[in-house]
Amino acid sequence: MSVNDLESDEQRLLDYLSGKPYLHYVYSYPHKTSYRDFETPISLAEAWREENKQALFLYLHIPFCEMRCGYCNLFTTTNPEDDLVSRYLRALDTQIQTTAEFLGDDFHFEQLAFGGGTPTYLNPEQLQTCFDLLSRHLGVNQLPASVEVSPATADAERLAVLAESGVGRISMGVESFDQADLKALGRPQTPKSVATALQAIRDSGIERLNIDLIYGSANQSPASWLYSVDQALDWQPEEIFIYPLYVRPLTGLGRKAQREQEDERLQAYFSARERLLAAGYRQSSMRMFTRADAPEPKGRYRCQEDGMIGLGAGARSYTQSLHYSSHYAVGKPHIKRIIEDYANTTAAEFATASYGIELELADKKRRYLLLSLLQTSGFALADYTEQFGTQLLDDAPQLSLLVKHNLAVISDEHIQLNETGIAYSDLIGSWLFTPTIRERMQGWIWK
Repeated sequence: MSVNDLESDEQRLLDYLSGKPYLHYVYSYPHKTSYRDFETPISLAEAWREENKQALFLYLHIPFCEMRCGYCNLFTTTNPEDDLVSRYLRALDTQIQTTAEFLGDDFHFEQLAFGGGTPTYLNPEQLQTCFDLLSRHLGVNQLPASVEVSPATADAERLAVLAESGVGRISMGVESFDQADLKALGRPQTPKSVATALQAIRDSGIERLNIDLIYGSANQSPASWLYSVDQALDWQPEEIFIYPLYVRPLTGLGRKAQREQEDERLQAYFSARERLLAAGYRQSSMRMFTRADAPEPKGRYRCQEDGMIGLGAGARSYTQSLHYSSHYAVGKPHIKRIIEDYANTTAAEFATASYGIELELADKKRRYLLLSLLQTSGFALADYTEQFGTQLLDDAPQLSLLVKHNLAVISDEHIQLNETGIAYSDLIGSWLFTPTIRERMQGWIWK
């Protein structure tokens, strides 16, 4: 990196820091808006042939919800026709069989997650069908599993299916316990229905409960935000995730004129963090807090190093060099069309990747850096060298700017974001995107 490049990176960091510290969520890398159609479909048997398949993550996507919340840009459609759900499950059957064929005989899944959408939009029999398909074709039985639920669908019958199938973690997007705040977020539930659902989860015997909360809505005050945090703590969940509100194009909130208001998300983050730490929770990332006495989750999976198999429309899969998925959209008509296309996909088409991104070495390195750095523990410089055979600070000298601007600490052995740096994780993650990925993201057309 030249002196001019380093100066340019520093100016961009300062520009980010001088504005709002919230740009967009940084969960993975490269961002899904960098995906494009491949000129020629890629054989998945070839893509996975030389991969280490002994610690894979299995993700199953159910793109259905009872309604779409105001802030939601997830890949989901609402109240689908029964016929579409049935055809979707048949396509899922075909995809799972095809996946088993291209993975071959030597693979092992460490963990399983059902996401969406709302997986428990499916009725109990349909949920059981999903587990049966995974067992029949992939040999997946009683795998450490996490499932997303909503207050409207966390009932005893569905939870019983999950418990009997080995699900050990339930995550529920409560978002707020304050009625005015829920209205501003476009959430359908009432605090009473949330309490009923949470009690059903506790009664189910599923050992790990996560509650999601959102800060930064127009109707939220510091007092109402901490009220929601305290209400969540009353349930003593094993995990609490706190998310800043992002208003994205084509979402319900994105279509509304947003009144100008002081951005209090950073203050809300720090106030919740203080409350959670005082209550005996450990912080793992900007968003994740775990009760100190909670048992360690089962399954070993390192997203920086291990592969992922995504099943269903909207699910992403990762090898070391290839990230692929179905097409991505946010607008309702486009999502519905992609789901219809998925329901009509043949086994031959499921055996290839047509949409995604092939990673160059620079982006493999950046992915490893990002997914490691944005954890509160940071990571050892030697781990990076062992992975790539090069020195981290030679590959990413701009990391020294994080130290210069009091966002990180770097020693001879270790790199770690400090308290401020963790609060600015989404900003730092975005800042570290390579120019190639930023350019591809800027060229993506929201649809």
